[in-house]
Amino acid sequence: MSETIETPSGKGAGDENFPVGSFLLPRRLRPHVAVFYAFARAADDIGDNPDLEAADKLRRLAALDAVFLGEGLDDPARVKAVKVRQSLEQTGVRFDHCRDLLAAFSQDAVKRRYADWGELIGYCRLSASPVGRYLLDLHGESPDDWPASDALCDALQVLNHLQDCKEDFLTLDRVYLPQDWLAGEGSGVEDLVKAKATPGLRHVLDRCLDGVDALLIRAAPLPGRLKSRSLAMETAVILELARRLAVLLRRGDPIAGRVKLTKIDFMVCGLRGMWKGLFPSAAGDRTVARRAGMG
Repeated sequence: MSETIETPSGKGAGDENFPVGSFLLPRRLRPHVAVFYAFARAADDIGDNPDLEAADKLRRLAALDAVFLGEGLDDPARVKAVKVRQSLEQTGVRFDHCRDLLAAFSQDAVKRRYADWGELIGYCRLSASPVGRYLLDLHGESPDDWPASDALCDALQVLNHLQDCKEDFLTLDRVYLPQDWLAGEGSGVEDLVKAKATPGLRHVLDRCLDGVDALLIRAAPLPGRLKSRSLAMETAVILELARRLAVLLRRGDPIAGRVKLTKIDFMVCGLRGMWKGLFPSAAGDRTVARRAGMG
């Protein structure tokens, strides 16, 4: 076990759709964010490894989880878990966020279908919400902002699922699209391997994007509620990128080819988001905030 826990995929922060611990965050906190991301990436790679049996994935993830219970602290194979535990102790952030991520990746090891939208969001609450909650806690923000942060993180997760829906099915036989929506459109997982989206599958993708739009409306007031202007700017940038990716997925077809943000998208959304993060009351999101019932 001590030599074989991690199964690195080679992916890093540069492969993500959204910034991870960018220069916008306070310099003193960036190393802690990097340690958290390295742990999450290592655990996610285990859950997504197509060459491992489910029982093996669960064994490896349990070994990482044991670190938060005080076990294996001197095991070099668990160094990423040990480092993030030390970081959490130094910053006073709870262990729960890391343990929730491990629960999500353990679920990935054994669960391949999601019955409905509620079940999918339940998964996102383990796989995505903890990341936003971690960042809020790290910056000393209020837990009262967790619901808006959860909405943003859950939207990002669903967007990633839509981008990768074909690849996830082909490589892992994993489908996050709500099964009841597929059935209601006379569609099925077999449509994911076709050259382009069928009309029924397209309707399901759009319905998921409707859900994303609703989540982003709930998340919109978040930058203006944060005490940290650095975190507010980072959050506003991510909101802009999420909105843009949702538009691209409406226009494009993730079955025909990968739909992704361009360098221009990153630049434009970055500038717009930094402005909104610095001056939220003058940034034009008041209407969206009122629709969310939070401003």
